[in-house]
Formats: sequence, C-alpha cells, structure tokens
Amino acid sequence: MQPDVELDWGYLADLAGRVAHQIAEKWCVVEADDVKQEILVHALEERRHIESAYGDEALLRKIFWTAGVRYASRERAHYDLMDDTYFYTPDEARAALRSFLYTDDELAGMLGKRDDLLRCKVSDNLVSARIDATAGLKKLSLRYQDLAMRVYVYGLPPRDEAERKAANRAVDALTQAMNRHIRTRKNTE
Repeated sequence: MQPDVELDWGYLADLAGRVAHQIAEKWCVVEADDVKQEILVHALEERRHIESAYGDEALLRKIFWTAGVRYASRERAHYDLMDDTYFYTPDEARAALRSFLYTDDELAGMLGKRDDLLRCKVSDNLVSARIDATAGLKKLSLRYQDLAMRVYVYGLPPRDEAERKAANRAVDALTQAMNRHIRTRKNTE
C-alpha cells in the first residue's frame, strides 16, 4: 500500500459517474446519480483499498463497477419483493420442472381436472410456470441446467450430498430467473 496517498475526490467522483451511467443503462431499476452516490460511499468506507489502487484506473473502475452492481442488485431484489407481482417459490419451480415430463397436449388434457401432477394441482398457473421455467433455464449455467434436468425432470437421484445441494442451488437460481422473466414480460406489455 502506498503511504498516505492524497486522493483526488473530483477525479474519483467523475470516474464513479461514468461507471454509474453504464450500470444505470443496464439496470433499469436504478438511477445513475444513486449508483454514483453508493459508489462514492463505498470508496469512502473502503478508502484503504482505493488508496492502494489509486493510479490504476482499470482497477478503480473494476472496484466501482462491483460496488455499483451490488447496489443495483439490492435495489432490484427490493423492487421484486415490493412490486406486488406474483413471485415464484422454489417449490413451484420444482413443480414446473417436473411438469416437463408431459407434452403440452398431455398437460392441456389435465387442465381443470381434479388430478394432480406430482402433488401439484394442475391449473393454467402451471402452464405459465412452465413458460417461465423454460425461459429461466436458458439463463442458468450449463452445470445448473444439467443438474435441474437430471434431478427434477428425469428423476435421477443426486450422486452425493454435494450434488444434492448443488441441485437445490440450481432450483434457487431458476426461481430467481423465473421471477425476473415475469417482470421482464410485465415491463414490456
């Protein structure tokens, strides 16, 4: 670490502003000024890291980007919880995955009947959950896609405890992706 570096806060504020504008373009739930403010708060709280990186604009940019994206992610999670839109649970994501065993025609034949589909009453909600799960699966890593399909669609048991936990994390990631798909669809309507 460099001893007692004198930070130029005007330069840092300008860099934070440029990074904040890039983040605000990608994350529609945040304003560039709010992101800039959060980046500068982070820089003040983590001054020792900023001092050690001072002079290396690429590293400062990376630090600011990480701080800004963390803020945007928190804001999106808060918005997701508070926007009064339906929110999938991991159990519903598992039910949607299990429904992949059936073709659309088979599932349509079950709609409105008192039958259940692996402990889940078959309704038109399951059809929309399948659509969101299909879109959400595409957003997951290949490893998570494979685990979700093997364990929840094909019904193969996990090889060990680590794979069971990874399959649960895959469902959690799918649930987040499904919930984001709902909001994306809602915002474009």
